[in-house]
Amino acid sequence: MIKTLILGVFAVVLTLGGCSSTPPAQQAPIAKDGGYYLDDGPEANPPANLDNIPDAVPREEPLHRYANRTYVVMGNTYTPQTKAGGYSKEGVASWYGRRFHGKKTASGERYDMYAMTAAHPTLPIPSYARVTALGSGHSVVVRINDRGPFHSKRIVDLSYAAAHKLGYIKQGSTRVRVESIDPDTYAARDAAAGQGVYLQLGAFSRPANAGQLLGRLARELDIDANLTRVVSDGALHRVQVGPYRSDEAAHADRERMRERLELNAVLVRRD
Repeated sequence: MIKTLILGVFAVVLTLGGCSSTPPAQQAPIAKDGGYYLDDGPEANPPANLDNIPDAVPREEPLHRYANRTYVVMGNTYTPQTKAGGYSKEGVASWYGRRFHGKKTASGERYDMYAMTAAHPTLPIPSYARVTALGSGHSVVVRINDRGPFHSKRIVDLSYAAAHKLGYIKQGSTRVRVESIDPDTYAARDAAAGQGVYLQLGAFSRPANAGQLLGRLARELDIDANLTRVVSDGALHRVQVGPYRSDEAAHADRERMRERLELNAVLVRRD
């Protein structure tokens, strides 16, 4: 983690703390004995409800006064964005844990390995992003409050909790898609989610099964992640796609899902 954002290679190297000071490739767990690099894993008694930690909720926040200035690390110059939204990139995600727990991030906040946060080289601080694991289709929403990773093959460092929810703690890294979120657009989308035409593909008692179905949609149909969601009422977790602009569009996707996935989706209308 960068404790403070100071321009210049020498100054930045002196101030590097957590995830940014250790190349993310070194954070992967040691496979032969199940341990973690330099014990960068969970605490002795991690929270029992990591799967239930809610995603970050995008909202308008003022940009940090210093953390969005151009800076230099390891000879590379980074110019952060100053507007939310408009970013989408696929690459490798790593994660960081207890070695940095409690240390200052680039935002000045203390890193909480059990919060839904992430480090990114250029997304605004603070801002929000959806991170989707390409292999499973599972996604989380995180708050960007730190800088890193500074490794040519990594595009984002997730908190321990966020990486746990995406299921790649043990292997140390995974391929993801990172999409920045405009809070205004996100709020409008969520408000609209209460009405319109949807397709419901299944209802599960276990959230993991709902997540697996989302993964199939992402892999085999290339469904936009912004159109898929799991609607939970505590007992059941319903996989839904939508809202659609018309019944015809919903029926077209319903037929495509039947032919390619052998799934009989149900049309759901919310007024």
